[in-house]
Amino acid sequence: MARTDLDALALNALTLEQKASLLSGRDFWTTKPLEEAAIPSITLCDGPHGVRREAGGSDHLGINESIPATCFPPAVAVGSSWDPEVAARIGAAVGREGRALGVAVVLGPGVNIKRSPLCGRNFEYYSEDPLLSGVLAAAHVAALQAEGPGASVKHFAANNQETERMRVSAEVDERTLREIYFPAFERVVTQARPATVMCSYNRVNGVHASQNRWLLTDVLRREWGFSGVVVSDWGAVQDRVAALAAGLDLEMPGTGGASDRRIVDAVRAGDLDEAAVNASVRRVVALTERHSGVSGAFDSDAHHALARELAAECAVLLKNEDGTLPLSAEARIAVIGEFAARPRFQGGGSSHVHATRVDAALDAIRALAPDVAYAPGFALDGSGDARELREAAAEAAASADVAVVFAGLSEREESEGIDRETIDLPAVQVELIRAVAAAARRTVVVLSNGGVVSLEGWHDDVDAVLEGWLLGQAGGSAVADLLFGAVNPSGRLAESIPVRLKDTPSYLNFPGEAGQVRYGEGVMVGYRYYETVELPVRYPFGHGLSYTTFAIDGLRVVRTGDDRATVTMRVTNTGDRAGKHVVQVYVSTAAGPVRRPVRELRAFRKVSLAPGESRTVTLPLDRRAFAYYDVPLGRWAVAPGDYTIQIGENASSVVAETTISLSGDSVVPVVSLDSTLGEWLSHPLAGPALLRVLSGGKSRRTEEDDENGLRMASSMPMGRFLTFAGIDIPHATLRELVELGGSDGAAA
Repeated sequence: MARTDLDALALNALTLEQKASLLSGRDFWTTKPLEEAAIPSITLCDGPHGVRREAGGSDHLGINESIPATCFPPAVAVGSSWDPEVAARIGAAVGREGRALGVAVVLGPGVNIKRSPLCGRNFEYYSEDPLLSGVLAAAHVAALQAEGPGASVKHFAANNQETERMRVSAEVDERTLREIYFPAFERVVTQARPATVMCSYNRVNGVHASQNRWLLTDVLRREWGFSGVVVSDWGAVQDRVAALAAGLDLEMPGTGGASDRRIVDAVRAGDLDEAAVNASVRRVVALTERHSGVSGAFDSDAHHALARELAAECAVLLKNEDGTLPLSAEARIAVIGEFAARPRFQGGGSSHVHATRVDAALDAIRALAPDVAYAPGFALDGSGDARELREAAAEAAASADVAVVFAGLSEREESEGIDRETIDLPAVQVELIRAVAAAARRTVVVLSNGGVVSLEGWHDDVDAVLEGWLLGQAGGSAVADLLFGAVNPSGRLAESIPVRLKDTPSYLNFPGEAGQVRYGEGVMVGYRYYETVELPVRYPFGHGLSYTTFAIDGLRVVRTGDDRATVTMRVTNTGDRAGKHVVQVYVSTAAGPVRRPVRELRAFRKVSLAPGESRTVTLPLDRRAFAYYDVPLGRWAVAPGDYTIQIGENASSVVAETTISLSGDSVVPVVSLDSTLGEWLSHPLAGPALLRVLSGGKSRRTEEDDENGLRMASSMPMGRFLTFAGIDIPHATLRELVELGGSDGAAA
């Protein structure tokens, strides 16, 4: 039984060496026990979408074999479900399997934002939007931890690329961090209370995340109230003593005692406060409450069926001309592409799961239709004659009623540790799609990829496109269910599909240079950028088709306070099939002193409706739905003004909207002699007083001329302006102006 509450007496009974030993791993996956204090060792393992519990040798990149477990749809797919229930059911199942395999902490989920489609680890992340990512991750964590093991939300923070991930410095302004890269972590921490938070490898504004006190203590613990263990990403610690002082509790993996000695030496030399050691020891000991050894078992058949059910919720029907889908079981079907027989269902690296079984789409399609021909079309290993394979596929397509081409990216093209260089499909696959489309009566393309791929060069030649992402071990059967209409597609894009790579907002700044990556696009990430600058994309964030149709009416927005509101509407299934619709609520405003995206997702809900059924949906918009992060004030602020509540078919297409006015916050800024003249002039109290002092008893025309001149110099600091202009204001009067500019500001 673990000692979960290390009281002062018990803590004082431990030597400094014993305490230090608890703060790093025993080996690659386990912590050190302290038997004399009844503190057990616990096992941590990878597992954002399935448990990777290694049976033999240890590695962090999925090279060695692990114990069989269910590979559920990775986060790239779950993000497109837009359904916290899907995330929760996966989290619960992973928790059950973790418990059955003796795992105390499952490393996941990953909530880093998809800043660029080139990030090689995007398959482990949910979305380009912090609200969507945070809601899904919080559901996953809460359900996983309800089963016993702890979760480790990762990678904190600004870890949005693999290039030089161990040392690159992400140069990000605070508003961008607060509005884009922090909120998913904040939601998980405050709502789901994860057992651990994993720090990232990279530096943030020059300071390694593992020893960044502002991140790990000021923001994570003091602002968000996190009370769990901060664990390092494996090998992320640069300076163990600095990391411990900053708030990093547990270093993984073990260092053979080297880190323990550094901690002991630093305390004895007076370079590290032993109170910091004690605080981390208490948190690590509390984490050992998760220790239970192997407990229970999991039903691999039931979990495989669950993986199939949930995978079908995640695929996105991008295009469906003239009702090409769903397919008829009586149709002559040509299945083309090696991915149909050898499915790509997960990414490479540390999250790689040894699946209990794998469904191939070809087998599942043949189980549903009697007349199915197959041609590989291309070879994943590059063997064979590409032209011969392509011509054989075109011949099979010409003899069928419909050709279904399975295309995508191989695992070697998408893996932890490596960023992609292009979003294009391999040329051999593009040539295959075009050849098949030219020969077939109708052509469907099914994509298997962990990050966005370009649809250019072939999209307009085909009749339907199903974005399957990576769907886990049962994805092949789920795709068949979708193609034949056993399940109605309900996924929506969690990331924009651009027309060109160079259109992406981070294009000129990714992956950086000279050891730095500048987040120059600021808050204009993903759809926020495309919609604000009116740049067309192939398919926008939130896009997804169905085999039925939906309508929204009766939009009503009611203010419920100075800075919040409630949105109500009616959603109707106007088609002849049961289906699910994702209600997407965006907020648009120009209020406030900062540039805002043209619209931002602020609420969503997935609704299941029978044919002809209507349902009233009510969604609250809290203060944060209208707020921006005010850096000078150091807090969230809601500017007084108009806010347009928009219901989007997707981020680009608004189907209903209404505008409300909010009184918001009464914020009067503090001004000093270091403030600009423009800031003085805009101050509600100090501004008019300053103009009166400067104008003296001049005529109205002269006052207007002087005021125009003052506005021309508005960017100059006040003290410098007075000197530059040779304006001599009596000291007492100047002091009164400064007090006038600061007293109300301080009160506010």
